[in-house]
Amino acid sequence: MSGHSKWATIKHKKGATDAKRAKVFAKLIRQVEVAAREGGPDPDMNPSLRTMFQKARDSSVPLDTIKAAIKRATGGGEGVAYESITYEGYAPGGVALIVEVLTDNRNRSGSDVKSTFTKRGGSIAEPGAVAWQFDRKGSLLVDGSVDEDDLMMAAIDAGAEDIVREGDSWRVTTGPTDLHAVRTAIEEAGYKVESGDLVMIAQNLVPLEDTGSAKKTLDLVDALDDLDDVQAVYGNFDISDEILEQLA
Repeated sequence: MSGHSKWATIKHKKGATDAKRAKVFAKLIRQVEVAAREGGPDPDMNPSLRTMFQKARDSSVPLDTIKAAIKRATGGGEGVAYESITYEGYAPGGVALIVEVLTDNRNRSGSDVKSTFTKRGGSIAEPGAVAWQFDRKGSLLVDGSVDEDDLMMAAIDAGAEDIVREGDSWRVTTGPTDLHAVRTAIEEAGYKVESGDLVMIAQNLVPLEDTGSAKKTLDLVDALDDLDDVQAVYGNFDISDEILEQLA
């Protein structure tokens, strides 16, 4: 699994300040609203909403807040119309990045993303220049105390593609349409799923073998991720655990 994934796991484990948590909640609620508006308010009939609903719950978004977002999105009112946009670019050293955005103002978001790339030593790429290097997958983070063979039996039978150790947890990778089935199977087997989401996983990785280049890349990733309209940032870089620990 890429250094980017390990970095995201470290941040997830460390928790967040109240200000950061509020920003995370706002992004998750936006994702819930968009999924509900596009596919309807019933998670059982709307796989995207089911995934976003569970993702919000994994991050401790209050249930009433999630239900209010679904009602707001499907209640027939004007509401806010969000547009989904994907930007592609490069971090210093040629690392490929994908930036997923939900916005009600394309010009504002485009300006913010492009200026962040420039300020942090990266560059924006043409659409399609980077995306071909990634695959859409389901990703589950499972309690690391689970025996690997037991987890594999529950997950593989339900359609999981891969299981790898990631720090104190297991990372289970699935096809994009198998995420819910694999999560259900793991939970029914009695194991705790810490988080789950649809992500972009790089086909090949670029190793960042010194602290300087790793820090520049992660600084750009974090700066992009901190933008209000940015929902996710994915990269094809790999960083050793030793360097990640230094930077964390």
